[in-house]
Amino acid sequence: MSVQELAVVGDIGGTNARFALVEPGSVELQEIDVLACSDYPGLDHAFQHYLAKKQPGPVQVASMAFACPVHEDLIQMTNNHWLFSKTAMQQTLGLRVFKCINDFTAMALGVPHLMDQQLVKIGGDVGNPHSPRLVIGPGTGLGVSGLVKTSTAWVPLATEGGHVDFAPVNELQIAVFKNLSKRYKRISVERLLCGEGLVNIYKALTNLHQAEIKYGSPEGISRGALEEQDPTAIATLELFCQVFGQVCGNAALTIGALGGVYICGGIIPRFLDFFIQSEFRNRFEDKGRMQGYMETIPVYVVTEKFTGLMGAAEAIANREV
Repeated sequence: MSVQELAVVGDIGGTNARFALVEPGSVELQEIDVLACSDYPGLDHAFQHYLAKKQPGPVQVASMAFACPVHEDLIQMTNNHWLFSKTAMQQTLGLRVFKCINDFTAMALGVPHLMDQQLVKIGGDVGNPHSPRLVIGPGTGLGVSGLVKTSTAWVPLATEGGHVDFAPVNELQIAVFKNLSKRYKRISVERLLCGEGLVNIYKALTNLHQAEIKYGSPEGISRGALEEQDPTAIATLELFCQVFGQVCGNAALTIGALGGVYICGGIIPRFLDFFIQSEFRNRFEDKGRMQGYMETIPVYVVTEKFTGLMGAAEAIANREV
C-alpha cells in the first residue's frame, strides 16, 4: 500500500484532538498523536501540524469525528473554541473526501471492532447480538449514541442525548438540582455527567454540607476520593455513579439496547474499581416493572483509548454514515 493511499482520521473533543493514519478499508491505526485543542487556533492548524510531523505524503481523504452536532455546514465545537465551515475546511486542507461525523457516532462505529480484552463487564447476560447497542460516556461532555444492525452493516445513531433533562429521583438529588439551578437556567444530565459535572456535584455537596472546598478539578476530586479518602469527594463519585446508572438505564430503555451498553470516554476508567463497587448497576436496573428487562442487559466499560479513531476509520467505507 503506497503512502499516497493513506487517509487521516481524527477524533476531536473539547480538550484533545486525536489523529492517526489508516489504509482505507482498515481500522488499524498508525502514527497516533494527541494534540491539545487549546494550542491551536483551529482544526486546519492542528491537522497541518500533524501532517508536517508525520509526513505521510499527499493526503486526499480524511474522516473526522467532532464532539458537537455536525449535520450543518457550520461546525461549532460545544466545548472548545474551534468554529469552521466544512466546505471551506475541505478546500483549505486540499481534500477530495472530508467526512465529518459526531464523536459518539464514531465511538459507536468503533465498538464492533473491540476485542474482549478491551472491555470490562459490569453485570448482565451476554446480550443479543442482533439487538441495538447503546454507546455512552462522560468526558469533556456526555456523549450518547447507539448502533442498530441491518442485514449488511451496523448503523450508528447520531444523537445529542447528553443534553436531555436531569430528573432527580431522591431528596439528595433534588437538593443538588436546586443548588445547580442557582447557576444554570436548565440542568441537563451533562451538567453532572462529565469532567465539569464532577466539579458541579462536588461544589453542590460542599455547599449543602457546609464543607470546605478543597478540590477544583475532576482530577483533584478523584484523587481526594481514591487516595485521600475525603468524605465529600467520595460522596461526589458515589452520586456521579448513581446518576450515571439512572441515565444509562433510561437511554437503554429508550432504544431497546438488549445488545448491551458500552461505556466510553476518559472518566470512568480513572476510577474503574470504585465504579464497579458503586451503585451504578443497581440504579441502572432500578426501573420498576422493567427491572427484569434491565437485568439481562450487559454493560461494558471500554478501556481502549482510541475507539473513536477506529470508528472514524470505519466511517470511510461505511455507506450508512
